[in-house]
Amino acid sequence: GSNQMIEVKGKKVRGRLYPWGVVEVENPEHCDFIKLRTMLITHMQDLQEVTQDVHYENYRSEKLAINKRRAGAAVALGPSAAAGAVAAGAAKEGPPEEKDKILLEKEQELQRMQEMLARLQQQMQQQQTTQVAGANNVQSHHV
Repeated sequence: GSNQMIEVKGKKVRGRLYPWGVVEVENPEHCDFIKLRTMLITHMQDLQEVTQDVHYENYRSEKLAINKRRAGAAVALGPSAAAGAVAAGAAKEGPPEEKDKILLEKEQELQRMQEMLARLQQQMQQQQTTQVAGANNVQSHHV
């Protein structure tokens, strides 16, 4: 490979040995490696800064905004919804619009289920009240 040291004209160089001769990796007449390495090292700091300052900050702010919306919606629905909303968002991958749509559908489903549960509880209370009133009427007739 290019990290192999070969002796050429009494001098050790990094290169590759071929049947027709030696390619010296660090010789600009043989290879563009020096120019490529210099360019990468020179622009590495720029690449790191752009990655940190632009790409990571965009990613971070997007995630914070999504989590804030998710937490706000979950708090509005109650504590049990908070865990479900976070789980629903974590389980789904895709663009933010798709995640928001899925989260909204889950929140609507949860709201419907809570309303149905409230109606069932109300019906059960009415039945119990009716049964107690009926039992009282039967007891008053026997007295």
